[in-house]
Amino acid sequence: MIRLKSEKEIEIMKEGGKRHAFILKEVAKNVKPGISTKSLDEIALKLIKEGGDEPAFFNYTPEGVSYPYPASLCVSVNDEVVHGIPLEEIILQEGDVVSLDLGLVHRGLITDGAITVPCGKISKDAKTLIEVTKKALDSGIREAKAGNTTGDIGFAIQEFVKPYGFGIVKILSGHGVGYSVHEDPYVPNYGKRGDGEKLVPGMVIAIEPMLNI
Repeated sequence: MIRLKSEKEIEIMKEGGKRHAFILKEVAKNVKPGISTKSLDEIALKLIKEGGDEPAFFNYTPEGVSYPYPASLCVSVNDEVVHGIPLEEIILQEGDVVSLDLGLVHRGLITDGAITVPCGKISKDAKTLIEVTKKALDSGIREAKAGNTTGDIGFAIQEFVKPYGFGIVKILSGHGVGYSVHEDPYVPNYGKRGDGEKLVPGMVIAIEPMLNI
């Protein structure tokens, strides 16, 4: 079921989103060869607590999983698509591609967002992958307006990516967010114009293009 947010709730989520973006940028500054992914998680949690907020992912148990997520931040390296668990023994290396995925609870409402950053000097292909994925996100965001559909978002992402030859991860998708980490509607990164749920005022969605070389 899709749960719409009030104007007041959306304003709270905007506040949370600003805090969320600040934390991701600060964590990204620490992505460098020799640091453990666990250390990045500790930095994120410290910043979340300093802002008076809570991590949304810690102890969250998604459908179909038998145990709660044990960290505040997902840190996925190279061929890990998402949901990488930060560990002390995972040490970043020069040339790694690192995804930082964070959920934040601000005044009872959840925001969800991720960025992908290079660790030191990365390959040309990896740099292109990051740039194309970011532009694919921008293409999806432009379609996120009342009267369009989730299929319009997926189609825009798919069509932007197609000339570059990257694979689109189809088993994972974007989703609604706010009252819980994952809500309806399902927001795929591929599709047909006019398909899926109609977008209406009050919806809040996480658009999450995921691409592979």
